[in-house]
Amino acid sequence: MSRSRPPDGPFRYRRPIEVRFADTDAMGHVNNAVFLSYFEMARAGYYQGVTGSTFGVGAQSHDRSFILAEARVTYVSAVRFGEPLVCEGRVGWAGRSSFAMEFRLLAEDSPFGRARLVAHGETVQVMYDYAAGRVQPLPAELLAMVEAYEGRAVPSREAAGTIGGG
Repeated sequence: MSRSRPPDGPFRYRRPIEVRFADTDAMGHVNNAVFLSYFEMARAGYYQGVTGSTFGVGAQSHDRSFILAEARVTYVSAVRFGEPLVCEGRVGWAGRSSFAMEFRLLAEDSPFGRARLVAHGETVQVMYDYAAGRVQPLPAELLAMVEAYEGRAVPSREAAGTIGGG
């Protein structure tokens, strides 16, 4: 995904986001750090939509979990308390032990302005074995579930044009 342009194309997952008063700062708009929480809500909901379970550690992890390795947000438009948002998410690429999620945060029906893109971003997750304390390969079963949910093949990290291993 380009660092300056929002991801285009279809997003299978959509999560309504309620902007709480606690999300805002002294300037009256949503604090920049809160956008990562919105992405986290979409990431968790996406995972549950794909697998039917929550991600986590221990008995609920189903022998797979991941940790956040990188996060990037591009802010496009201010968001205010009470503004209804939708966070769209999808898997952008998959590597040996990591995968990226792309997000678009939209104000679709807003009392504060026309429908618009308010932010976009990407997070990179790494599969992790907490018991062994090390990175583990991305399970083929999980990638197959993502592709079935998305209705498309997920490109490799290299094919998606990102740099680095994973």
